[in-house]
Amino acid sequence: MDSALTAMKRRNYVLTPWPWRSLLYLLSTPVAALLAWPLAVPLLPAVMLIMALTGNSTVEIGTAIVVTGLSVAFYAAGAPLLALPLAALERYRLRLIRPEPVRGGHRMPPRTGPWSWLVTRYTEAATWRAVVYGTLLAAAVPVFYLAAFLYAALALTLVVAPLVVSPASPMQLVFVEVTTPAQALPATLIGLLLVTPLPYLCGLTAGLHGLIATALLNEPVSGARLHTELVEVTRSRARLVDGFEAERRRIERDLHDGAQQRLVGLTLQLGLAKLDVPDDSPAAASVARAHEEAKALMAELRDLIAGIHPQVLTDLGLPAALRELADRTALSVTVHSDLGERPAAHLESTAYFVVAEALTNAVRHGHAGQAWVRAYREQGQLIVEVTDDGRGGASPDLGTGLTGLADRAAVTGGRMLLSSPPGGPTVVRVELPWIRASQPEVAS
Repeated sequence: MDSALTAMKRRNYVLTPWPWRSLLYLLSTPVAALLAWPLAVPLLPAVMLIMALTGNSTVEIGTAIVVTGLSVAFYAAGAPLLALPLAALERYRLRLIRPEPVRGGHRMPPRTGPWSWLVTRYTEAATWRAVVYGTLLAAAVPVFYLAAFLYAALALTLVVAPLVVSPASPMQLVFVEVTTPAQALPATLIGLLLVTPLPYLCGLTAGLHGLIATALLNEPVSGARLHTELVEVTRSRARLVDGFEAERRRIERDLHDGAQQRLVGLTLQLGLAKLDVPDDSPAAASVARAHEEAKALMAELRDLIAGIHPQVLTDLGLPAALRELADRTALSVTVHSDLGERPAAHLESTAYFVVAEALTNAVRHGHAGQAWVRAYREQGQLIVEVTDDGRGGASPDLGTGLTGLADRAAVTGGRMLLSSPPGGPTVVRVELPWIRASQPEVAS
């Protein structure tokens, strides 16, 4: 992405918004410098002290030392309170000339008392870097910006000189006084030459200012901080998945214990009504159809519950759930399981849905006639392999199903491997770190 400095390398730089963004940044800088001027006040007593020590001042050395000490004390006590909002304003202004956001790097204060915020801010490096930046903004920036302003004012004055000069109002151009527009034409040509680089001068000045501001106000992301953020992202993702799984189980439980039981009762009532109604009665056909519809709905609800979270997985574990899944799949599936003990619930759930998705893909896309499922424990990992004799060619780029399987495995700290050459066979292998069911399920 471009910034005020990198955009200057483009041939059409003048036609891009970057010169105007740089100009807006420069025009807003005097406001920030005006807010920062108290930070430069202690520099004046320091200059007085230096002059007094060198004998170039009428102020006594003792007086200069006292004044300088008081100024430094005021600076140390009050500078952070002024520099912090100023730094926040500067980070906002930097959006004009750089695409990446500037991170403050301030720590979250502990909630141990009313003074915790002040103690935290006064003891962190980010605050004092903001103080240094505010001091530079108040002391040095006006000098450089004044030079740039004088250059721009001179160039524009030379350009418009023929329009404003007259015998009644002559104009002094450097060392020459002009009284007529004709005499000012050479100045206009010089002014046009000086105006041409103004967009680049704006970009260069704003870009260099932005580099200094970024160096002092941006908190670089260290390796330790990246690791901490990555761990937190991993844990939050695991918490989201755990919450999602808990919600799935709750929905499955509600459907199994509520809607399914009521539907079973309704099916029985229709069955009894079918027996009570004579076969030659006009209502017999309607009751029979309602009974068949209830049984079909019962089967669909049972499949829906199994798709949400099969009860057999909770009650009997992964091997039993895989065998039940194989019986419900529209192809011949051979299941081999050798786990020895039950893994953690979230591992069982991940492994089950990986197998379910792989078998669905084998039927729907691979047109397989047979599949083999293996679930075993090896070297501290739960390994699940699904092999089918379909036509192969499976790829995560062709749909979100395989990508979702890889994401499921990644949440638990595992990975998914895929082999599916054209013509088959297709092998989906998932490796998950083993956690026993008795261990607490924590994300690392």
